[in-house]
Amino acid sequence: MKLLLVAVGTRMPAWVDSGFDDFAKRMPRELPLQLVEVKAEPRTTGKTVEAMMAAEAARIEAALPARCRRLILDERGEDLTTKALAKRLERWQDGGDDVALIIGGPDGLDPALKSTAHETMRLSSLTLPHAMVRVMLAEALYRAWSLSKNHPYHRE
Repeated sequence: MKLLLVAVGTRMPAWVDSGFDDFAKRMPRELPLQLVEVKAEPRTTGKTVEAMMAAEAARIEAALPARCRRLILDERGEDLTTKALAKRLERWQDGGDDVALIIGGPDGLDPALKSTAHETMRLSSLTLPHAMVRVMLAEALYRAWSLSKNHPYHRE
């Protein structure tokens, strides 16, 4: 099983790539975390927001494995504690399917794509820059894994 962080947007600042890579490298071999970047639709073409989100959704669909569990990151999603995320991570591992954690573009995710999600989660009640979400989610996944393995990274 692997975790795929599927994110709309490319060419992130160096600190984003560095932060994500740091936590991705810490993940164990049996639970790798891989970043899949999807090109954002240009916001200067005069297309409607709906058309841009639909184009991004098509790119996301093309990037997903044929069979995977889909988790959408959305501000209206379920608010999980670290312990709850650790339990969820264990459940995903027991299921065996890859898990795609999907982050939308500047306008969010297409409603049709959202409707295909197995789960919806939020990281915060705050509005966060999508680039920062990559790093925060990678850290949260590493922390959840470390908690489930009684690794000293997580403290209460």
